[in-house]
Amino acid sequence: MPSGHRAGLALAILAAFGFSFKAILVKLAYPYGVDAITLLALRMAFALPVFLWVGLTASRGAPGLSARDWLGVGVMGLAGYYGASIFDFLGLQYISAGLERLILFTYPTLTLLFGMFLARRVASRREVGALLLCYVGIGAAFWSDLEFAADATTIWLGSGLVFGSAVCYAVYLTGSAPLIARLGTARFAALATLVSTAAVFGHFLAVQPVSALVQPWPVYGYALAMGIFSTAMPVFAQSAAIRRLGSSRVALVSMLGPLATIAFAGWLLAEPMSLAQLVGAALVIAGIGLVSR
Repeated sequence: MPSGHRAGLALAILAAFGFSFKAILVKLAYPYGVDAITLLALRMAFALPVFLWVGLTASRGAPGLSARDWLGVGVMGLAGYYGASIFDFLGLQYISAGLERLILFTYPTLTLLFGMFLARRVASRREVGALLLCYVGIGAAFWSDLEFAADATTIWLGSGLVFGSAVCYAVYLTGSAPLIARLGTARFAALATLVSTAAVFGHFLAVQPVSALVQPWPVYGYALAMGIFSTAMPVFAQSAAIRRLGSSRVALVSMLGPLATIAFAGWLLAEPMSLAQLVGAALVIAGIGLVSR
C-alpha cells in the first residue's frame, strides 16, 4: 500500500475512534451533576483555540467572504455543529451510548433522502434496501434499550433528540458542499465551528449563570478530552483522510465508529450488550455500506 494510502487509512481510523468516543466522555461526565449545555460550552471552549488558529491561518491571504458566504457559514454552523451537538448531548441524558451512536450514524441515509428530494429523483433498489437495513437495525437496538429501561418514555425522548441531531448534521452535509468548494475544507470547518461556539456560549448565558462553569475537576478533564480528541482532532483527521483516500473509502472506515462505541460503552460504562443490539449494529453498518458504495 502506498505511504499516502497508509497515512489516509490511519487518519480515517483515528477520526472514527475520536468521534465514537465522544458519547463515552459525555456519559462519564454526567454523574458529576453537570448539565448538557454547560458540558457542551466547556467542550467548545477547549476546542475554540484550535479552530481559531486554523481559521486565522486558512484565511490569511484568502479572498474575503461575501455576504452570501457569511450567511451560508452561519446557517451551516448553527445546523451542523450547534444544533447537532445540543440535540446529541441532551439525548445522551436518556439513552445508552451504543444506541446514540447507531441513531446518529443514520445521517448518511438522511443526507441521501435530502439529496433525492432536492434532485427530485426516486430511490434505487439498492438505496431502498440500505434505508430498510438501517432503520430495521435502529429498531432492534431501540428494542434492546427498552428492555433494560425503567421508563420507556425516556428512551423515546432520548432517541428523538439524537435523531434530531442526525437530521441537523445531514442538513449540514447537504448544504455545505458549495461552501467547501469556495472556501476550502479547513477554512469552512473552522469558521462554521466558530459560529457554533458563539451560539453555544449565547445559549449557555441565556439559561445558566456563569458560576455554573465551576465544576468538579473530572468534568474539566472530560470536556478537554472531548474538545481536543473528539472534536478538533477527528474533524481535521477526517478531512486529511478524505484528501488521501476519497470520501467513499473514509465513509466505509467510519463504520468502525458504532462498533467502537458499543465496545467502549460495555467496557467503561458497564452498559448491557444484548444480541438485539449487536444485530441492530450489524444491520445499520450493512445499510450504510450500501449507501457508501
